Amino acid sequence: MTTNTDPTAIPTVTLNNGVEMPALGYGVFQTPPEKTIDAAAEALRVGYRHIDTAAAYGNEREVGEALRRSGLDRADVFLETKIWINDYGYEATRHAFDKSAGKLGVDTIDLLILHQALPSRFDLTVDAYRALETLLADGKVRAIGVSNFMPEHLEQLSQATSIVPAVNQVEVHPFFRQPAVLAADSDRGIITQAWSPIGGITFYRDSEHTSTLDDPTIGAIARAHDKTPAQIMLRWHLQQGRSAIPKSVTPHRIAENFRVTDFELTTDELTAIDGLDTGLRGGPEPADITLDNFGLDIPEA
Repeated sequence: MTTNTDPTAIPTVTLNNGVEMPALGYGVFQTPPEKTIDAAAEALRVGYRHIDTAAAYGNEREVGEALRRSGLDRADVFLETKIWINDYGYEATRHAFDKSAGKLGVDTIDLLILHQALPSRFDLTVDAYRALETLLADGKVRAIGVSNFMPEHLEQLSQATSIVPAVNQVEVHPFFRQPAVLAADSDRGIITQAWSPIGGITFYRDSEHTSTLDDPTIGAIARAHDKTPAQIMLRWHLQQGRSAIPKSVTPHRIAENFRVTDFELTTDELTAIDGLDTGLRGGPEPADITLDNFGLDIPEA
């Protein structure tokens, strides 16, 4: 297996405002703060130059510390974070930027996105996005986007705002492709970014606990390329034009997930992986997101 830790080998995607973003990022969802510094620092050492965090994860401060310890120039690392629903509303969202930037220890955030649509208070969602538009105009962020937005949310947003989101970060993996979301993003020039890109977050409500890592189709493709199932799935995302943000705190897996540029899947292999879609969502239903059910106060910087 070829070891490749050259960050220039990871392809970039061009966002709809011209900003270049490394297609493969490192995620810290559910990583405890006490483990985040070492894990994120290892990812940067391996060669990742894109880190995804969120205010609701409670580890923005540690991501910032990992960046400082890395010795890398700020301009060489693409930082992405998310505004939580408790901070929706024009002024609240502008202040949420200050909280996140303060914890990260940066003046500018490369990509700032809304973490969820808030269907029961879409007016707040719109006001929050308008705040992102202002932050973009003021040069405080380089790109803006959304997360977990379904096609109807994108349509509602487009009717009330001016700037098309650069990214829509949603659950996408071989067992849950979300083709309608992929199509809606593509039609609008939005990059789809996959969270749980290898299906590792397998808290399925309607079926027995299964793992993409054990799927025989993916396993056969992995053996054919002398790669791991995780590497096959990440390559599947990249070849189909998506961004992916795998998460791990284990050093050898962090490195393994980065080594996905030295092989190519065939059209038949891509189609076979597409065919594994079960239509079963692992994360919460976007329609169920409310302040009562998912409210979380975000501390000050």
